[in-house]
Amino acid sequence: MAFEISKERYASFGVATSLPHEIIDTFWDILDNYLKGVIPLESIISFRLTEKKGKLTICYQNQKQQTIIAFDYNYPYDPFFPNIVYLIDQSGTETLLLPHELD
Repeated sequence: MAFEISKERYASFGVATSLPHEIIDTFWDILDNYLKGVIPLESIISFRLTEKKGKLTICYQNQKQQTIIAFDYNYPYDPFFPNIVYLIDQSGTETLLLPHELD
Protein backbone atom coordinates (compact mmCIF):
# COMPACT_ATOMS: atom_id res chain seq x y z
CA MET A 1 0.00 0.00 0.00
CA ALA A 2 1.33 3.44 -0.93
CA PHE A 3 1.92 6.49 1.25
CA GLU A 4 2.48 4.48 4.42
CA ILE A 5 5.99 5.70 5.29
CA SER A 6 6.90 9.26 4.33
CA LYS A 7 10.65 9.77 4.04
CA GLU A 8 10.94 12.86 1.85
CA ARG A 9 8.47 15.30 0.31
CA TYR A 10 8.91 17.47 -2.74
CA ALA A 11 7.00 19.76 -5.06
CA SER A 12 8.09 19.75 -8.69
CA PHE A 13 9.24 22.94 -10.38
CA GLY A 14 5.87 23.22 -12.14
CA VAL A 15 3.92 22.91 -8.90
CA ALA A 16 6.26 25.25 -6.99
CA THR A 17 5.92 27.96 -9.64
CA SER A 18 2.16 27.66 -10.18
CA LEU A 19 0.83 27.35 -6.60
CA PRO A 20 1.48 29.35 -3.41
CA HIS A 21 3.35 27.43 -0.72
CA GLU A 22 0.27 27.52 1.53
CA ILE A 23 -1.67 25.52 -1.04
CA ILE A 24 1.23 23.10 -1.56
CA ASP A 25 1.23 22.48 2.21
CA THR A 26 -2.52 21.86 1.99
CA PHE A 27 -1.94 18.78 -0.19
CA TRP A 28 0.28 17.28 2.51
CA ASP A 29 -2.37 18.12 5.13
CA ILE A 30 -5.07 16.39 3.06
CA LEU A 31 -2.87 13.32 2.65
CA ASP A 32 -1.82 13.07 6.30
CA ASN A 33 -5.09 13.97 8.00
CA TYR A 34 -7.87 12.88 5.64
CA LEU A 35 -6.65 10.15 3.28
CA LYS A 36 -3.96 8.03 4.97
CA GLY A 37 -5.51 5.23 6.97
CA VAL A 38 -9.00 6.16 5.75
CA ILE A 39 -9.01 4.83 2.19
CA PRO A 40 -6.60 2.57 0.30
CA LEU A 41 -4.20 4.70 -1.74
CA GLU A 42 -2.45 3.87 -5.01
CA SER A 43 1.12 5.06 -5.62
CA ILE A 44 -0.26 7.85 -7.85
CA ILE A 45 -3.23 9.86 -6.64
CA SER A 46 -4.85 12.81 -8.37
CA PHE A 47 -6.48 16.02 -7.31
CA ARG A 48 -8.61 18.45 -9.31
CA LEU A 49 -8.51 22.14 -8.39
CA THR A 50 -11.81 23.93 -8.94
CA GLU A 51 -13.57 27.13 -7.98
CA LYS A 52 -16.57 27.43 -5.68
CA LYS A 53 -17.88 30.94 -4.97
CA GLY A 54 -14.48 32.43 -5.75
CA LYS A 55 -12.66 30.09 -3.36
CA LEU A 56 -10.48 27.03 -3.95
CA THR A 57 -11.86 23.49 -3.81
CA ILE A 58 -9.42 20.57 -4.01
CA CYS A 59 -11.05 17.30 -5.06
CA TYR A 60 -9.37 13.96 -4.44
CA GLN A 61 -10.35 11.61 -7.26
CA ASN A 62 -10.04 7.83 -7.54
CA GLN A 63 -11.41 6.41 -10.77
CA LYS A 64 -11.06 2.73 -9.73
CA GLN A 65 -12.99 3.14 -6.48
CA GLN A 66 -15.27 5.79 -8.00
CA THR A 67 -14.47 8.08 -5.09
CA ILE A 68 -14.41 11.86 -5.01
CA ILE A 69 -13.79 13.84 -1.83
CA ALA A 70 -14.01 17.64 -2.02
CA PHE A 71 -12.11 19.89 0.37
CA ASP A 72 -13.24 23.53 0.41
CA TYR A 73 -10.76 26.22 1.42
CA ASN A 74 -10.81 29.95 2.04
CA TYR A 75 -7.96 30.52 -0.42
CA PRO A 76 -8.98 32.73 -3.34
CA TYR A 77 -9.26 30.69 -6.53
CA ASP A 78 -6.93 31.75 -9.34
CA PRO A 79 -7.90 30.66 -12.87
CA PHE A 80 -4.18 30.20 -13.58
CA PHE A 81 -3.90 27.40 -11.00
CA PRO A 82 -3.33 24.01 -12.64
CA ASN A 83 -6.51 21.94 -13.10
CA ILE A 84 -4.90 18.67 -12.02
CA VAL A 85 -2.12 17.90 -9.56
CA TYR A 86 -0.71 14.41 -9.00
CA LEU A 87 0.86 13.12 -5.83
CA ILE A 88 3.18 10.15 -6.28
CA ASP A 89 4.89 7.86 -3.81
CA GLN A 90 8.17 6.21 -4.80
CA SER A 91 9.25 4.11 -1.83
CA GLY A 92 8.60 6.89 0.67
CA THR A 93 9.67 9.79 -1.53
CA GLU A 94 6.48 11.74 -2.17
CA THR A 95 6.27 14.35 -4.91
CA LEU A 96 3.60 16.73 -6.16
CA LEU A 97 3.63 16.92 -9.98
CA LEU A 98 1.69 18.50 -12.81
CA PRO A 99 0.31 16.15 -15.49
CA HIS A 100 2.99 17.01 -18.08
CA GLU A 101 5.71 16.29 -15.46
CA LEU A 102 4.39 12.81 -14.72
CA ASP A 103 5.49 11.33 -18.06
